[in-house]
Amino acid sequence: MLKEIGAMMGLLKNQGKIQEAVQKFKSQVGTITAEASAGAGYVTVRVNGKLEILSVKISEEAMKLNDREMLEDLVAAATNQALTKVRQQLSEESAKMAAEIGLPPAMLGGGIPGVG
Repeated sequence: MLKEIGAMMGLLKNQGKIQEAVQKFKSQVGTITAEASAGAGYVTVRVNGKLEILSVKISEEAMKLNDREMLEDLVAAATNQALTKVRQQLSEESAKMAAEIGLPPAMLGGGIPGVG
């Protein structure tokens, strides 16, 4: 706890560095992407670090099955997997940012606010 307080006091002296690191991170968030597939590749979803869906691909084979409920489940599963992957990447990047500015990763809640 005392280490964390000491780190915070040191950071107060380095606000410019912190702001620069935060801006750098914010600009990187949109470039972070993750992709996941479900149903042996029937559905593939790609998301970015802003937690936006960039694309959803449904294979011809999946369309031929003519099973709407299964397709809906596969889209949900692929989306959730892609979001999990991108959240992990965001957590890793925020930990790097914390290290660069001298904060322990736990000071940022283990990652991005609102993200796992």
